[in-house]
Amino acid sequence: MSKFITLHPVQFDDAEMLRRAYEYYNFMDTRRSIRHFSNKEVPRELIEKLVMTAATAPSGAHKQPWTFCLVSNVELKKKIREAAEKEEYESYHGRMSEEWLQALAPLGTDWEKPFLETAPWLIIMFRKVFDIEADGSKSKNYYVNESVGIAAGFLISAIHQAGLVTLTHTPSPMNFLQEILQRPDNEKPFLLLPIGYAADEVQVPDLKRKNLEAISVWY
Repeated sequence: MSKFITLHPVQFDDAEMLRRAYEYYNFMDTRRSIRHFSNKEVPRELIEKLVMTAATAPSGAHKQPWTFCLVSNVELKKKIREAAEKEEYESYHGRMSEEWLQALAPLGTDWEKPFLETAPWLIIMFRKVFDIEADGSKSKNYYVNESVGIAAGFLISAIHQAGLVTLTHTPSPMNFLQEILQRPDNEKPFLLLPIGYAADEVQVPDLKRKNLEAISVWY
């Protein structure tokens, strides 16, 4: 039986709640995915706090089924870029449907991924389908994709809060990440996030987010 402790939730009056909600929305609405990074260094301590913030996410049965691999090593980043570009080239030249390619066209993306070397840090999130206990037995994890997905959202928000930028990169397939980083069989790559400062005068597509009416149904 787990030990329970008394929680004292943070609470605000109605006006303060609304102010904070507006402020947070307006701040997050400035977040954009970036594909052009500066090579300016980012302190390890900052990356550590971003990861610990991501790890505050809820998870099925509190199993915390994630591993964050933090890569700043130049040679490793080069290997990851080469392997990712190999898969991306295959995707852009045969794997992707014409409809998919047309959907990507306005974003100006292609198979080349120089940001994987330029960004000072890569965070690769792995999902753990099961844990391996000290005696070698397997312990099943629950709602793994959902849990790791929520942690990814926390991480992206924390990155923006810190004044850094990132991009959700999912080369497919991603098995090469498991091989390059020598992760155990119970861990599968979920998401790759380059992290750093935006390049000078970086440009992004002029996109518009859907409004409330388009994304919500009220009952």
